[in-house]
Amino acid sequence: MTWHAQMIAPDSAFDGAPLLRTEFTLENGHAPVSRATLKLTAHGIAEAWLNGRAASDDVLTPGWSSYEWRLRYASYDVTDFIDEHTVLGIALGKGWFGGRLGWTGRGWFYGSELAGFAQLEIEFTDGSRQVIATDENWTSGPSAVLANDLYDGETIDARLKDDAWKHPGFAGDGWTGVHAVDFDTTTLAPYLGPGVTRWNTLDVAEVITSPSGKTLLDFGQNLVGWLRVRVQGPAGTEITMRHAEVLEHGELGTRPLRSAEATDRFILSGGDDEFEPTFTFHGFRYAEVSGWPGEFDPAAVTAIVIGSDLPRTGTMTTSDPLLNQFHQNVVWGMRGNFVDVPTDCPQRDERLGWTGDIAAFAPTAAFLFDVDSFLSDWLVDLDLEQGHHDGIVGFVIPDVLKYADRERPTEFGPVDSTAIWSDAAVWVPWTLYQAYGDTDVLRRQFDSMASHVRRVESLLSSAGVWDGNFQFGDWLDPDAPPEDPARAKADKGVVATAAIYRSASIVAEVAEVLGLAAEHAEFDAIASRLHRAFNDGYVSGDGIVLSDCTTVYSLAIEFGLLSPEHEDFAGRRLAELAEQAGYRISTGFAGTPFITDALTKTGHVDVAYRLLLERECPSWLYPVTMGATTVWERWDSMLPDGTINPGEMTSFNHYALGAVADWMHRVVGGIAPLTPGYASVLIAPQPGGGLTDVDTALETRHGRIAVHWTIADGTLTVDADLPEGVDGLLRLPGADDRPLTGGHVSATVELPAE
Repeated sequence: MTWHAQMIAPDSAFDGAPLLRTEFTLENGHAPVSRATLKLTAHGIAEAWLNGRAASDDVLTPGWSSYEWRLRYASYDVTDFIDEHTVLGIALGKGWFGGRLGWTGRGWFYGSELAGFAQLEIEFTDGSRQVIATDENWTSGPSAVLANDLYDGETIDARLKDDAWKHPGFAGDGWTGVHAVDFDTTTLAPYLGPGVTRWNTLDVAEVITSPSGKTLLDFGQNLVGWLRVRVQGPAGTEITMRHAEVLEHGELGTRPLRSAEATDRFILSGGDDEFEPTFTFHGFRYAEVSGWPGEFDPAAVTAIVIGSDLPRTGTMTTSDPLLNQFHQNVVWGMRGNFVDVPTDCPQRDERLGWTGDIAAFAPTAAFLFDVDSFLSDWLVDLDLEQGHHDGIVGFVIPDVLKYADRERPTEFGPVDSTAIWSDAAVWVPWTLYQAYGDTDVLRRQFDSMASHVRRVESLLSSAGVWDGNFQFGDWLDPDAPPEDPARAKADKGVVATAAIYRSASIVAEVAEVLGLAAEHAEFDAIASRLHRAFNDGYVSGDGIVLSDCTTVYSLAIEFGLLSPEHEDFAGRRLAELAEQAGYRISTGFAGTPFITDALTKTGHVDVAYRLLLERECPSWLYPVTMGATTVWERWDSMLPDGTINPGEMTSFNHYALGAVADWMHRVVGGIAPLTPGYASVLIAPQPGGGLTDVDTALETRHGRIAVHWTIADGTLTVDADLPEGVDGLLRLPGADDRPLTGGHVSATVELPAE
């Protein structure tokens, strides 16, 4: 790619929301335009127009990548937008480049000024080309945006709005020049994943007057995006919209936002105004409105829901309405946190790409949506950050914490690899391979995967276990105190050693898939040493795993760390511990994705169902009984009396604990790959929990797989559809495996009496 454009910044900051423009005329003597492509990026976020028409429906372009080494650009087909005389205009916002990131209160981690970069390539039918590019001949000016920040919100003064700047002949009062910014074009890279778009809208479901007299809007769903407001009122009137996920005793529950203001302000022009703050986003279900002129009209406000443009692939419904709502909560939680990067939460002063969350949730994500390109894009940044940090995979990707930690000692101790979190380098690409069957992701990420395991091998103790540096461990164990979410029951060395054993085993298998014999032998040997060290250090002669709690047994069983006799004991002990807990959840981030599979593997699927369907806190369904519409960060983010959890860290939209949906899809729904990418399929529903009707479907690379099962009068009836060319096995309780080929199959079995 030949770049003619320069990265240009306005000569005045213009409140952190400048406009850039140029006018051009098509070169004389050429044939008609055959194609025009706009390549757009920014230090900040950019929106482009040609003669007043938006170049794309995308928002928040170019998103957030590891800007130090990779700045993505978007490509838009704008052929139909080119006239004889055309204005190309760009609006800039701070976004992730200049806005606040994390909980330090700081912004501008990546640079000191906003800048835009655009190259418009016009092709004519006679084969000639004309290029319009950002350079020092452009001009810059102010917009109607007085303030913008992803965390704090946006202020728009409609009195300053003048769309004339987007059209030819604009006088440019108050406008000034631009200057080139030092920029390395070799860091430019095309998007691998999708852009962020508006994917849904929601009307006001209810207008509430709070006990203190505030006007609150309830949209009926915890969502991520902003409000579009249409209003008419006296010039200079300021409307304020504060956003939050929950109400606490009837008032807007803003404490979980911490320092994020999550507030938009709209100043009226005196005419008919429409506001849409596209340089911010909020995680919210409720909005508090103040300053509205006259009687409030709920039809004047619409919630705009945004997220990365991900095709839906997997669906599931059951005969249990609460379980269906939980599954919907998982879907909405994922959509709200898949906003260019897979974040932990979308509302408070954080919104970072925490590696532990996606390590846990990736299999669920890959069933519900096609996330192949989305996560592959994110993995490029993981590899870049890791390669510039001695093989360490950071807690978050992009790793902005490396800048925050330079200003104060990290609260997590000396930075190094951390189990589950750093294991995302291995677990996420492996998940993509299993879901989509493409070895390219393994080939691209192999060096990163191998580097992670080698780094951790250097951290092992003399006993061969991983117990010497900071670990999150079984983060957010429900028995941990609110102020100390790392104080879990599970021994951190057990969790860490189990996790790196799994990673080493996967890398050995990847090496075999890729035909790397020496690397296969290397990582197979590492895995063998870890297996031996785990059993020598953490498993007693009678099979008790150190710390004797649900998470350590779940990991030991599911990762294949135990001998057959010890695994049998571990399964019985795990079921016993679940029963002793009243079938309430007793696992955190490390154990939760694996406990139902561990129970199923050891013959205790009935206990797994008891856990899944429990309604008392802590449980997956407790939040549903409390009206949740997304998955919570804590099992008790809201207490039964309607009070928000007193912990400093509380979110009501955190997908990680929704990772059980992966087990639901495979074991309850009955769809699992026998070979990567579902080229061969296992249809094996295992009914339980009193469910009588389940529908599950998945759009794979080979076509649609669907399973529907019902139970009536003790008879299980299963109907399954496979794409042509896809084979598999049908495995039903009490029956022999039955080979499948593409097409429809129906089968019945009598279930044993309970």
